[in-house]
Amino acid sequence: MSTPNGFPQHSRACVTRSTEGGAVQDLQAKKAGKAAKKEVGGNGRLPSEGPLSAATPVSETLKLLPEELKANMKMKSITLRPPPKPRLERAASLDEKSWRRWRRFRTSQESLTDPSELSSSNGSLQEASPSPPTRSRASPCQPCCQQNSSHSSPDTSEIVGKSRGNTSDLGKRASEISSAFGGLLRGKAFAGGKPRLSQIMPARPLPPMELHVASPTLRTANRIDSDCVDYRHYSQHKSGRVSTRLHGSGMGYDSCSTDSMKSTFSLLTPIQAKDVRSRSYMEGSILASGALLGAEELSRYFPDRSVGIFVATWNMQGRKELPLNLNDFLLPTDPVYAQDMYVIGVQEGCPDRREWEIRLQETLGPHYVMLYSAAHGVLYMSVFIRRDLIWFCSEVECATVTTRIVSQIKTKGALGISFTFFGTSFLFITSHFTSGDSKVNERRLDYNKTIQALTLPKNVPDTNPYQSSASDVTTRFDGVFWFGDFNFRLNKDRETVDSILNQNPDTDVSKLLVYDQLTNEMSRGSIFKGFQEADIHFRPSYKFDIGKDSYDTTSKQRTPSYTDRVVFRSRYKDDIQAVKYSSCPVIRTSDHRPVFALFRVKLRPGKDNIPLAAGQFDRELYLIGIKRRITRELQKRQEQKDQKSSSICSIF
Repeated sequence: MSTPNGFPQHSRACVTRSTEGGAVQDLQAKKAGKAAKKEVGGNGRLPSEGPLSAATPVSETLKLLPEELKANMKMKSITLRPPPKPRLERAASLDEKSWRRWRRFRTSQESLTDPSELSSSNGSLQEASPSPPTRSRASPCQPCCQQNSSHSSPDTSEIVGKSRGNTSDLGKRASEISSAFGGLLRGKAFAGGKPRLSQIMPARPLPPMELHVASPTLRTANRIDSDCVDYRHYSQHKSGRVSTRLHGSGMGYDSCSTDSMKSTFSLLTPIQAKDVRSRSYMEGSILASGALLGAEELSRYFPDRSVGIFVATWNMQGRKELPLNLNDFLLPTDPVYAQDMYVIGVQEGCPDRREWEIRLQETLGPHYVMLYSAAHGVLYMSVFIRRDLIWFCSEVECATVTTRIVSQIKTKGALGISFTFFGTSFLFITSHFTSGDSKVNERRLDYNKTIQALTLPKNVPDTNPYQSSASDVTTRFDGVFWFGDFNFRLNKDRETVDSILNQNPDTDVSKLLVYDQLTNEMSRGSIFKGFQEADIHFRPSYKFDIGKDSYDTTSKQRTPSYTDRVVFRSRYKDDIQAVKYSSCPVIRTSDHRPVFALFRVKLRPGKDNIPLAAGQFDRELYLIGIKRRITRELQKRQEQKDQKSSSICSIF
């Protein structure tokens, strides 16, 4: 049975408690009780007519009666009417704006994707104001309330159902709810305290955060030069292995991990764990990934695939005293950068060979280590290389040849050292040929005996055996540097040579080279076949007075000559380029001036099937040389300090 207004009629007092109306339940209950006391008649019945208070909510049909009315349970049907329009339209519109503003803030923070975060408008009001305690007497009426809710008006059920089920429809029904609850909102809805908002959730999933824990200063602190590119770009464009590895394995790929990898692998290419497990680094192909001597490793250390080599020769005349400073000899000021490899050959070396090697190490400093040194009588040769390149060298092999008839006297002969660097094989020979102005044939014999008797290589395989010859050792290597005191002279008298030198005191020595024996023999092909020599722009290196810049002033009056030379041969055309060819006139402890040459040599990748030197170098020599270098620097600073203190005068 229903009333004309469409609300069901109950046989007893029953209330439909909306679980979502927690924000206004206490206030509604109090107002309903007061209204019932005023309007109840003598027979204990409620009037069927009369307007409802503006505070009566739509979602509730009846309110529980006070305790004193329980005795009179026989009552007439209750007729409910919809609430009239609020009298103050302006006040209602203001509350409506406040309601919309508060609901828009509440709804914008709710997650539309997580069902567990959905909430209704009544639930929001319940959180906004203190909720009344749940009444135990309302529980027996739940079946009746559920039945009543099924017979409720369409408007009410639609509003309540949508407010429960879909959060997005709240915005559409905001005006209806606010007009219905206008009086309540203008009253004491929020008198209980400040609104307590629910947990703020994003409307959509947030983008992944970039864990950038390293500042640009820290991320660039490990860069040793300006050419070092960012590791992420390097890994993506160069090899692409880092990003593939991180994404493929499920690891997080963010800037934090990239920065940490960059600080660890600023220059070195990262090595995969499976490569470390499977490879022994003693076998492999040229293009194999991770090959120690392969193309990838070569390009990382030498992007232009060329190495700088310093080659020098000096006849020390057996002098015991050594120059105080070798910087002008080993580190000339013309080239801006030092070379990657230093090879120094000495003829008639000083008696203390170890002292000479220590002086070389002291001059080159801690950036270089002595890869190998050998001696044949008074012929010395030392090979220094940058300390971070020692891992790419093969075993160093050595061979000697004596050119004198009496083999026990080892003042004339040849000393050869060979090794492979990456995939390029090198041979360095220092020689002391027969002396004498007219002994050109003997010097040719010395040359021929050397190329035939020098047994190299021994264990290191030939990089190109198809172009090698058993009768010429120089054909078995990619790059050959032959230097020493060849003793070839100028076929001209002393007066003519002096007049030419006086006319051209600087660099024009082309008129002297016309009379050079070695130049003429090489042009005829009788000696140093296939070899080249850079253009000469320095004065003759022989023969000087000891400690002076003047040529021989003794009774012999020897003709100045270019006895000390550096020649080179390349298996492949244009693989060796001469950069500088000069002498060191400031070193005057011998009658010969040191002669040196700078080269740029093209490198090729190699195979890992060669016997490696495994980073061997003379550790004891390195420590002694560095200690001397530090001691010398401390002494120099102390001398400067003493000089400054002694030059100060105090006047009292």
